[in-house]
Amino acid sequence: MNTSDLDSLAILPPCLDDIEILHQEPGFLIINKPSGLLSVPARHPANRDSVLVRMQSLYRAASIVHRLDFDTSGILVIPLSPACLSEISKQFQSRRVSKTYTAVVAGIVKKEAGIIDLPIAADMENRPKYKICAATGKESTTEYKLLGVDEIEQTSRLSLHPITGRSHQLRLHLQAIGHPILGDVFYADEISQLKSPRLLLHATEIQFYHPDTKLPVIFNSSVPF
Repeated sequence: MNTSDLDSLAILPPCLDDIEILHQEPGFLIINKPSGLLSVPARHPANRDSVLVRMQSLYRAASIVHRLDFDTSGILVIPLSPACLSEISKQFQSRRVSKTYTAVVAGIVKKEAGIIDLPIAADMENRPKYKICAATGKESTTEYKLLGVDEIEQTSRLSLHPITGRSHQLRLHLQAIGHPILGDVFYADEISQLKSPRLLLHATEIQFYHPDTKLPVIFNSSVPF
């Protein structure tokens, strides 16, 4: 990468928050990623700080099998061996891993539950953004449940279950139905952005099959907002 390429890349603010280890086994960790931390290093050398780098400084064999956006906080599974990485990777590929998120969005959501089924494609003219696109987008499905509303603030708290795992899926789907996530600097309107200093999206639960016992396991992370 040459100097002009580096100059075009943004340098992210440092993340001063620690990674919390929620559960530890010989084959994997369950951690809580803070908002404002990358899952893996970005292209600019100044953006090396990430879950992967921090975990490998403590556990040499640590690897990444799935990611959370820089702005999203919450639960991640970190394999600690090649065998565990392979097994959990296969579960993600076959959609046997279930994830749940909590979000606070703008506006009062009227339905108690619903399904958002809108295709997502890369927005090549506005990278790194994505867009809803019927022509070239990939199938993308999100289930949601209403957890509560704040009539004074005119916001709603939702539980989100992505059936597919597209980049920016939850942000885009909620923006598309008129309820952007508060603090979303990519897709929310200015008022919704300014209602929170961070993206109000947190990965609260992950369920998969234990690599050794093959039995289902569930891990949770409390919502910080």
